[in-house]
Amino acid sequence: MAKEMIALILAGGEGSRLGVLSKLLAKPAVLYGGKYRIIDFTLSNCINSGIDTVGVLTQYRPLQLNHHIGIGKPWDLDRMNGGVTILSPFTKQHKGEWYSGSADAVYQNIHYIEEQNAENVIILSGDHVYKMDYSLMLDYHKKNNADATISVINVKLEEASRYGIMNTTDDGKIYEFEEKPENPKSTLASMGVYLFKWPVLKELLVSDHQNEQSVHDFGKNIIPMLVQEKRNIWAYPFSGYWRDVGTIQSYWESNMDLVTRVPQFNLFDPYWRIYTPNPVKPANYISDTGHVTRSIIAEGCMIYGHVKNSVVFPGVVIEKNALIEDSIIMSNSTIKSNSHICCTIVGEKTTIGTNVVTGNGEYAESSYNSKVYQTKITVIGSCSNIPDDTVIGCNVAIDNHISAEDFTSSYIPSGSFVMKGDEQSA
Repeated sequence: MAKEMIALILAGGEGSRLGVLSKLLAKPAVLYGGKYRIIDFTLSNCINSGIDTVGVLTQYRPLQLNHHIGIGKPWDLDRMNGGVTILSPFTKQHKGEWYSGSADAVYQNIHYIEEQNAENVIILSGDHVYKMDYSLMLDYHKKNNADATISVINVKLEEASRYGIMNTTDDGKIYEFEEKPENPKSTLASMGVYLFKWPVLKELLVSDHQNEQSVHDFGKNIIPMLVQEKRNIWAYPFSGYWRDVGTIQSYWESNMDLVTRVPQFNLFDPYWRIYTPNPVKPANYISDTGHVTRSIIAEGCMIYGHVKNSVVFPGVVIEKNALIEDSIIMSNSTIKSNSHICCTIVGEKTTIGTNVVTGNGEYAESSYNSKVYQTKITVIGSCSNIPDDTVIGCNVAIDNHISAEDFTSSYIPSGSFVMKGDEQSA
């Protein structure tokens, strides 16, 4: 029996713009919002939209992501007919091949799609935070008898040059696609949500695979090919919250959106739940010395200090007289007494010693990687130990698995870094 629509989630990217946060795991597996991992939003969108067959295309450091998804039970995707399937690059008879691009990843799994007998295939990114009913997009796609439908969102004109822009007729038919145009003609930005008739997509994938000049990417090759061949392509307008959390700044901003006075993004909507397999920890404990202001505190935390405008994941301990503000503290980390953590992302299972200050001073350009670390936000990796009495500036990068012995000074100035191995501290 044919399936009207199946989903493929692109979850294999390295996510290098998140720096140390995604150094040990795939970007879609990075924690978000006090309880979730980023991919939970796309998976939840699928099941809430009535999609019961989902392929997750993995590649870069997939272990944590595979463990998180498992057999798909939290999303009701543990099914005999369909369900969730992890699709890794497979070994051919003579050699193994990595996916060489997003389009190549789908091309290598044509057999999976045909086994599902799919009429339409929706291509999704595993690293975006949003809620969207894909069944409404399918209705729009069918109404227009579209070869492909691309979801778009209105952005500010001054920001449009950062996106792939779809130029459309008044009724929404796409006639032109411009990748990061200097002088955009419209503000309709592609969200990276593509819905295809399967025969059309298969034809495009085969043609792209045979093109030696192609980089085998949906945005750079497949979508321009659709436009060039004057296929019947439509823009599906989306007006809700949507964030690509692929940079440190956008990741931090999206988490902070959850703790504004009126949250920009509602995680408590009973009609569109976000599912996740995270185990339930004991209830929070806030002592008589603890104080929390406008923050998200996940279960199992022990708060003896002060937390302001921050997102705190499960199992975090914040000791007496510690102050956390404008920060993200990931699971099972400890902030010891009298420390002041400001505008900082702290990775999982990290211990911040006593009298530590982070986010101190003025912004300075990163001496480690100015393309990734380019804001005031300091980022500390997972499983690290920050020594007592350390003062850390703004826009500092600290690696995963750092110990006290890796620090050559108790003062880490803005824009510098502490890295393992050959990547020496500065």
